[in-house]
Amino acid sequence: MSAGPTRRGLLAGLTAASLSTRALAAPALARAAPRVIVVGGGFGGTAAARALVRSGIAATLIEPSTLYATCPSSNAVIAGLMPMSAITFGYDGVRRAGVTVVHDTVTAIDADARRIGLAGGQSLAYDRLVVSAGIGLRFDAIPGYDAAASATIPHAWKAGAQTALLARQIAAMEDGGLVVLTVPALPYRCPPGPYERAGLIAHVLKTRKPRSKVIVLDAKDSFSKQPLFQAAWTALYPDHIEWVPLGKGGRLDSVDAAARTLRAEAGLFRPAVINVVPPQTAPRLCIEAGLANAGDWCPVDPITFESALRPGIHVIGDAAAAGAMPKSAFSAFAQAQVCAGAVADLLAGRAPPEPKLINVCYSLAAPDYGFSIAGVYRPEWDRLVTVPGSDGLSPEDASPALRAREADLGRAWFAGMTRQLFG
Repeated sequence: MSAGPTRRGLLAGLTAASLSTRALAAPALARAAPRVIVVGGGFGGTAAARALVRSGIAATLIEPSTLYATCPSSNAVIAGLMPMSAITFGYDGVRRAGVTVVHDTVTAIDADARRIGLAGGQSLAYDRLVVSAGIGLRFDAIPGYDAAASATIPHAWKAGAQTALLARQIAAMEDGGLVVLTVPALPYRCPPGPYERAGLIAHVLKTRKPRSKVIVLDAKDSFSKQPLFQAAWTALYPDHIEWVPLGKGGRLDSVDAAARTLRAEAGLFRPAVINVVPPQTAPRLCIEAGLANAGDWCPVDPITFESALRPGIHVIGDAAAAGAMPKSAFSAFAQAQVCAGAVADLLAGRAPPEPKLINVCYSLAAPDYGFSIAGVYRPEWDRLVTVPGSDGLSPEDASPALRAREADLGRAWFAGMTRQLFG
């Protein structure tokens, strides 16, 4: 039974190495140095900038924050299992790798002139632009829930201050209090993320506040890794988690931030702690630059990740409409390697080869209870599709030892990935 997660862990490591090899193999360009700018210093943008430098192309990374808090492992911070410092990284290691890092905000992209404008007043020209700007939160989608409301009712779907706020609220809640977590319809960043969060919050409640519970109000009737999550909840938290799907009234209708109440089809809720995960879209920068379809997500060429709407601009990570490939940190990393190789090929006048991309995603239901899903994707026409027979899910009848092994593999994945990106 242990062969499954061992192969999965090796697959993740080998994927990172093999995807990086393509960018490493690209020769340095003999002509005048091209101007390549990468927007966004998360998993996708940082990986793309480092891969470009390895290929001999000078890359400038534009990122407003001097410290980056990762969404992976942020649920463990919310549950008090890790400190914020464990998911917070600076960019000194990125600079040491040869990337020019500029801490500023991109305010505009002029695709016709091939220039970007920065909040600091600079205007920078580019030959190729890679945008890895994450997500935008649709604060217009839920009556009563806007950016101001999130100051007291956190979404915690962008890691950092929101993560710390939700962690404090969970820790301060009295025993017997109710936590309500709301989940939007797909697509959104990290499909299994809300359910991992629910399980880890339930772990806190079971161990420290045993008379409390968490209710998950869901705008869907099914979700990623559902059999594995629900088996874990039944085994570990039979009295501490209640999932309310769409068919039973789980869709959130409105929020009253002043009264701290939620209204759903299932009724009115007055929880002690509210965590609203709102619907999502491409960030405003992408929408204003004309990279997104009807204000939604950004269509891309699945071979190069070049925008289908704006030539010379590549979109990777959460903002990209990547077909069957989920919006995850590992997906962004994998797309970054392929995109960087494609940029090198295009600048050298070569046709980029058709890639295959891998995603591996680990989830925790408790500190010693983990499972994972993996998939391989290839281009088909204008999108990425799953390679038949390539998707893998942890077995539903795994032993406690296997669950503990997968939890360890997930932590090792996070440590290795962040070391590779920021170390």
